[in-house]
Amino acid sequence: MALEPPQRLVTALGETAQDGDDWLAKLPEAAEQAVSLRELTVERVHVPGGRSSLVILVRLADDTPAVLKLVPPRSRPESERAALAHWNGFGAVRLLDPSAADGALLLERLHRDVSVRSLPEAKALLEAAGTLRRLWVEPPTDHRFETVTERTGRQADAMRAAADGEVAPLVDAALSAREELLAGDVEVRLLHGTFRQSKVLQGDRVPWLAVGPDPVVGEPAFDLARLVRDRVEDLIASPSGASITRRRVKKLAESLDVDQERLRGWTLFRAVESGVRARRVGREQDAELLLEFAGWL
Repeated sequence: MALEPPQRLVTALGETAQDGDDWLAKLPEAAEQAVSLRELTVERVHVPGGRSSLVILVRLADDTPAVLKLVPPRSRPESERAALAHWNGFGAVRLLDPSAADGALLLERLHRDVSVRSLPEAKALLEAAGTLRRLWVEPPTDHRFETVTERTGRQADAMRAAADGEVAPLVDAALSAREELLAGDVEVRLLHGTFRQSKVLQGDRVPWLAVGPDPVVGEPAFDLARLVRDRVEDLIASPSGASITRRRVKKLAESLDVDQERLRGWTLFRAVESGVRARRVGREQDAELLLEFAGWL
């Protein structure tokens, strides 16, 4: 069976491809090898799939349904593996092959077409926040996860390089917020890193489980910040979007015992960073939405 990547994945990875990056070209062969190594039966490639990985629906030798996920090296699959192993199914999808070393991830099968985003907005935020809280645990003492300081440092450098006259004031505000946020002592936890409603899927052993982490170690407000702007297109379309956003910041901060101003600051930084990055790769509509949202903060 040909395990070809969906067009959505090809397009997304093409936006950020670098010279010498041949992961996509080698992906069908790598997928076949991962399937053979684990003695899996392939059902189908998940389509349209995500923007950063190939997801294949498979069955184990005992006919248990599972998912095989292949991630490019630049997306740090071993970091994802380490985080999932540490969570051990608590709040997150369960890793079925923790000792594998080929870069592929064998995961329990969730209902990939049902995320909390399918729920009414208030209920979706409640369920997503509850799932996120379970992930905020002490990191392993010998961990090699990237820190919030390290990740946002790289992002800040890229933002400075791309900041033209139009977005410069927002970039300056975001960078200033980051400096202030990193200056204080905070609670340090293992974070999902890229959490949003679509990253919480329906499961069988528990109702909702997180998938697709890009783990990082730092303060919980950083993780929660991405959730604040979920359904940003609906917020922008609403005449009261700015006030809804401020209420959302307050409600999420209170429900998860996070400092409201720190959450606002990280929400600003992450929205501007995402908006500037979207502009850099030509996703102008996404950039416009994100930067307008950031202006409300």
